[in-house]
Amino acid sequence: MPADISLESKIAFLRQPRSFPEPTFRVEAVETHMSWVFLTDAYAYKLKKPVHYDLLDFSTLEARHYYCEEEVRLNRRLAPTVYLGVAALGMDQYGDLQLEGKNSIVDWLVKMRRLPASGMLDYALRHAGVSERDLDRVAARLADFYRNSEPIAAEPETYRGALYEDIDRTLQVLSRPDYRLPAGQVHAICRAQQAVLKNMPEMFDARVRAGKIVEGHGDLRPEHICIEPEVAVIDCLEFSRKLRIVDAADEMAFLALECERLDAADAGTRLLHGYSERCNDRPSPALLHFYQCYRACLRARISISHLDEEKFRYSAEWRRRAGDYLQLAQKHQDSISSAIEPPVR
Repeated sequence: MPADISLESKIAFLRQPRSFPEPTFRVEAVETHMSWVFLTDAYAYKLKKPVHYDLLDFSTLEARHYYCEEEVRLNRRLAPTVYLGVAALGMDQYGDLQLEGKNSIVDWLVKMRRLPASGMLDYALRHAGVSERDLDRVAARLADFYRNSEPIAAEPETYRGALYEDIDRTLQVLSRPDYRLPAGQVHAICRAQQAVLKNMPEMFDARVRAGKIVEGHGDLRPEHICIEPEVAVIDCLEFSRKLRIVDAADEMAFLALECERLDAADAGTRLLHGYSERCNDRPSPALLHFYQCYRACLRARISISHLDEEKFRYSAEWRRRAGDYLQLAQKHQDSISSAIEPPVR
C-alpha cells in the first residue's frame, strides 16, 4: 500500500460518480485557491489542498482534519442545515480509495448539502431577482448573529494598530512595480486611510468600548449567502481566527461594498440599514466609508496576488479586478476625506 497518495490521484477518484456513497448522475469539480469542491446531485464535498501560505497551513493530514472540523463547527453558526460533517477518504483492503471509509485514512473532506446556484445572493443581484423581503431576511439573519455574538476583549490602541499595520502591508503589495497598478493612487488611498486612524481615533475606540468587536464570518460576500429556500451564510474563514475578529459594522459595510461592485448599491444600503435598525447600531457614515475603502484595498490586494501563481499570470482578469476595487476604494475615500484634519493632500 502506498505511503502517500498524490493530490492528483485523489482528484481523479473524486471526479467519478461511483466514488460517492449516495447515487449521483454526475460530478462537477471546481477548483478554488485552497480547495477542490466536488458537486454531486445533492451534496458538495470539499477537499483542502495540501498548501502552506502566510495565513494558513494545510500541509499535513492532521492540519486538514482539524480545519475540516473547524469549518463545520464555525459555519454551522450561520448555516446549521448545510454543513453535514466531515467525511474520511481512506483505502480498503485492496488498496483502493474509498470515501467515508474508516481504515488507512489518507485525507478528509467537508460534506455539505448542495445549494442551488440560482438561490445565491450574487446570482440574484446580477439577475434582478432580489426582493426587499429577501434583503430583509438576510439582514435579520445577520443581525441576529451579531447581536448574539460575545464581544471580544480588545484594547482600542491594539485594534487601531492592527488596522494601521495591515494597511501598510496592502500598500507594499499594491505598490509592486511588476503588478503595474497606479502607484500614486495606491499610495494616496492607503496613506489617507492611515490618516483617518491617526486623526479620528475616537471613531474606532468607541466601537471597541461598545463591544462591537466580535468573532464574525471573515469573508461576508454575496456569493456566500443563500437566500432560497432559506437564508444560509457559508464559507467563513475557518483557517484564521484573527481574520474573523472584526467590527460587526465592518463586515456589513464590506457586504454592502460587494453589492455595490455588482451594481446593486441600493441592496447594500438596505442590508446596512436593516442591520442597524435590528441591532440598534448606527455607526457614523465616515466609519462605514473607511471600512469600505479599507476592504476594497484588501480585495485589490487579494486579486492582484493571483499573478504570483504561474497559472494565473497570463490572464488580465486579476489586474482588471484589482483596478475596479481601487476605484471603489477611491470613491469611498473621497466620501470621508473632508472629515480628516489636517486635510489629505
